[in-house]
Amino acid sequence: MSVPEQLRYSEEHEWVAGLDNEDGIVTIGITAHAADALGEIVYLELHSGEGDTIEAGEPCGELESTKSVSDLYAPVSGEITAVNQAVIDEPKVINDDPYGEGWILKVRVSEEPGDLLDAESYSKLIEES
Repeated sequence: MSVPEQLRYSEEHEWVAGLDNEDGIVTIGITAHAADALGEIVYLELHSGEGDTIEAGEPCGELESTKSVSDLYAPVSGEITAVNQAVIDEPKVINDDPYGEGWILKVRVSEEPGDLLDAESYSKLIEES
């Protein structure tokens, strides 16, 4: 399973791109491993919208699939600057392209991200599960 090297990962299977961006805005989504484990995602609900803040480690939404409902956890703290309306309207995009068109949120990070994993550490985590 693909684990892109340039991303950072949470233990709850979210990915973060752009931690080194000068503007402090990162892109967040769920990993291919999580999308695969969930099965076909049929519904995505976010608890917050553009302009709201999220806290690292706290639930910020829910993903419903044909198999189950899972919380979406914020991997970083900050202000939501964009929501991918395309995945709200058509959640299956997350299954089809979790690291591209299936991104979920953009967030202006307000504090240094905590315990995010690099690709090697995340690969070990999913191998053990």
